[in-house]
Amino acid sequence: MVDAAYESRSIAVTSSIHSSSFDTIMPKTLATATVDRLLRHAHLATTKGDSHRLAKALAGKGMVALN
Repeated sequence: MVDAAYESRSIAVTSSIHSSSFDTIMPKTLATATVDRLLRHAHLATTKGDSHRLAKALAGKGMVALN
C-alpha cells in the first residue's frame, strides 16, 4: 500500500509503535523500505498522554455487546 501511494498520493498512518521498531512487526528489509518511503516527505505529529480507550476499558466503559 505504501509503495503504491509513494510520491503519487497522500497517506496517513497512525501507530502506537515507533517507526524505529517496525522491524518487530515485519522483516527488517521491508521495515526499512517502508519507513524510508513514509518519512521522505512526511509531516509528523507526535502525541503523548494516557490512552482514553484504555482508561474507558479499565473503568468498564469500553465496548458493549450488541443485543
